[in-house]
Amino acid sequence: MKRTRNRGWGFVVIMFIAALASWYFQKDTSTKKPPVSTRNDGSDYLKSRGLNRQPAQIIYSKHAKCRMGCRSIDEQEVRQILAEGSINYQKSVLNTPDCKKKYAVEGITKDAQHVRIIFAPCQTDITVVTVIDLDKDWPCQCQ
Repeated sequence: MKRTRNRGWGFVVIMFIAALASWYFQKDTSTKKPPVSTRNDGSDYLKSRGLNRQPAQIIYSKHAKCRMGCRSIDEQEVRQILAEGSINYQKSVLNTPDCKKKYAVEGITKDAQHVRIIFAPCQTDITVVTVIDLDKDWPCQCQ
């Protein structure tokens, strides 16, 4: 009868260790931070935040509003590209102080336009500098 008890406790100990290992590895992967881009200037804010894809406010420059009108791109599409688009680091300007960085974000809008939008983040807000259709040259009189 003692052997049965020992086997029972051994099984309990093994299950406890397995549960503990599972919890530890689950915790480890969920707390990992995203990789830091080496293109940033080294400030802690940018290392931890990068491009804020959900800013408190989106501000549109006069030029961006004009380009959006010419290219039939609305604010919803701008938000979509900000949330889902890919950063083109070759067209971005990131080696500058905060509030002077510009992210070139590219993607496909809901009406299938291939666009690049230049975003300039500053604190919790972001400014849309310009909107470019990469496939079509639209007639536009923006200055």
